[in-house]
Amino acid sequence: MADRRTDTAAPPVSARRRRRGGAATAYALLAPSLVGFVVFLVLPILAVLILSLFEWNFLTDPEFVGLRNYRDLAGDDRALQSIGNTFYYVLLNIPAQTVLALLLALALNSKIKGRNAFRVVYVLPWMAMPVALGVIWRWVFDPVNGGLNRFLGLFGVDGASWLNDTAWAMPVVASVNVWQYTGYTMLFFLAGLQAIPAQLYEAADVDGASRTHRFFAITLPLLRPAMLFVLVTSVIGSFQVFDTIHVMTAGGPAGSTATLNYQIYLESFTQRSAGYGSMLAVVLFAVIAAITLLQVLLFRKRTVYDFS
Repeated sequence: MADRRTDTAAPPVSARRRRRGGAATAYALLAPSLVGFVVFLVLPILAVLILSLFEWNFLTDPEFVGLRNYRDLAGDDRALQSIGNTFYYVLLNIPAQTVLALLLALALNSKIKGRNAFRVVYVLPWMAMPVALGVIWRWVFDPVNGGLNRFLGLFGVDGASWLNDTAWAMPVVASVNVWQYTGYTMLFFLAGLQAIPAQLYEAADVDGASRTHRFFAITLPLLRPAMLFVLVTSVIGSFQVFDTIHVMTAGGPAGSTATLNYQIYLESFTQRSAGYGSMLAVVLFAVIAAITLLQVLLFRKRTVYDFS
């Protein structure tokens, strides 16, 4: 009886070699980025996690203390205040920056004269160095010789002690960040608006939809991917604010502008408590990761209009 089995022919040797060569080329091209990812991200994160379990002043040998740094956080009024300051700063910054950026994008997406020039002007603050901007704005809000109080004095108005008042300091710092990054954020909204098919608005016009209805039924749902990117990057950046606060207020007055990122700097390099500063960095990382995950879950659903 004849053997009916059919052997599957092995691929030619040349084809296997080409596949192996292609894989080797891909790994070689990915290697620099992979090495950079591991060296500059993964290893530092692991190092901070490990260091948060030690007490170290940069001079003596590190001493293992386990979770003591984490337990001490509950009784550290300065660290807890910095956490509250951070959330306060984010709440002041993100809504204002997002709404203003969206309004600017809507305005510049319309056919107005000179809109390209306006786009450049609004992005210019983002291109400047935060430290240089901090110096300029510190002079503007200076209570004695500042430009703002001098301007208000022309109308007989006594300006506040902006950066020396615990009630005003954080809103002032947040307003500087809003001014600097609104134009940059606007670019992403503008890109999202220009990706929306024009026929959707044409169909809405035929149906007699108002401008408000078109915004909430078409524009806002289709801006969901851009909104997710903007919120995630803006929130992460706000939680990591340092330059502006260091230059304008140095965490004062009375610690009212000392955010968690700034407190990490103070603990690690001013108090020389690297272990405790690393613990605060781990807390900051956990907070950012949790909020980012929450944002992704909230914006995971996408609106799609099918033209087929």
